[in-house]
Amino acid sequence: MYEEGAPPGPLRGVARCVWRSASEGPKRIVPDGCVDLVLGDGAVFVAGPDTSAWSSVTRPGQVLRGVRLLPGRAAAVLGVAADELLDRRVPLAELWGWSSAERLLTGALSPAEAVAGRLADLPPPDAAVAELIARLDAGVSRVGEAAARPLPAAVGERRLRRRFVQAVGYGPATYLRVSRFQRAVALAPRVADLAALAAAAGYADQAHLSRDCRALTGLTPRAHFRRASTVDVAARDRLRSA
Repeated sequence: MYEEGAPPGPLRGVARCVWRSASEGPKRIVPDGCVDLVLGDGAVFVAGPDTSAWSSVTRPGQVLRGVRLLPGRAAAVLGVAADELLDRRVPLAELWGWSSAERLLTGALSPAEAVAGRLADLPPPDAAVAELIARLDAGVSRVGEAAARPLPAAVGERRLRRRFVQAVGYGPATYLRVSRFQRAVALAPRVADLAALAAAAGYADQAHLSRDCRALTGLTPRAHFRRASTVDVAARDRLRSA
């Protein structure tokens, strides 16, 4: 069982969703450009931005709960550059100290309440990074297309890339690859075949989709898209309601 809900009001603008997952065996988690704060099975940790799939394994009967932070906002919320969390599962105590982690482990705080408690001193989003994320999510085929128009508070390309990596966890090209694949996942239930899916999601061709799918999930497109994923529900529902 896996379910998502809209983030509580105070978390809108920093979180994509809150979620709950009951153990039903290993779950394949594929990259989505986000960072999660996860509580359950006797642990509280941060799951950093991923570049490939990983398997979440818990003891039978255990329930995990979490907050999925929006791309570009995790660094400010967590107090650490997102690229330091790349492809890592980091105990929360290493970032916020044992006292904060213990309050979550004992049930004194939920993950959403823990994140909400950090918002008072949260800096505003980096406008240039946020705009570049939005343009990459809009379905461009190359990073150059997203950067073709001036960005807010225009900065040099190298400086913007460094800010993007610190905020998101990896560079614009990798983020575009992940975002495009998540778009394919969201569209898959409504598209007849893989060639049509590749075109609808913005891939050059079906072979392009196949390469990215293997790299990001470890599976062929045919194998991946017939399986439910624990990170795809929110994006799919947003498209259905559009």
